[in-house]
Amino acid sequence: MEELIARVTNRTGLDAATAQTAIGHILAFLQKEGPATEVAQLMAAMPGSEALVAESNAAGGGSGLMGMLGGMMGGGVMALGQKLMSAGVPMGQMQPLGQELFAYGREKAGEDVMGPIVGSIPGLNQFV
Repeated sequence: MEELIARVTNRTGLDAATAQTAIGHILAFLQKEGPATEVAQLMAAMPGSEALVAESNAAGGGSGLMGMLGGMMGGGVMALGQKLMSAGVPMGQMQPLGQELFAYGREKAGEDVMGPIVGSIPGLNQFV
């Protein structure tokens, strides 16, 4: 997981703690919204990912106006974006963050795992 955090910090300029939190939020989102089999394969290919998901789930959801908007829109990618902003990820860094995470996922788990995950979640492809 340290390699992925380093890649994200290099690409986005985020500090390591923010990058780690953001990765946890994204992985928790994939676990909730994505196809169970492929997401489980991705998590197995990324040691340490379960701990980040557990931390993200323990932190709970976002609050405030963006949290309400995300909730009204059914959650999904909008709710994930709100969670990332609450964690300190600027809007302009969300796409590079997603691109780096999914590139790493492709390296570790393969396109046959990542393709169905991206294809099954509406709106996710704009971030990867």
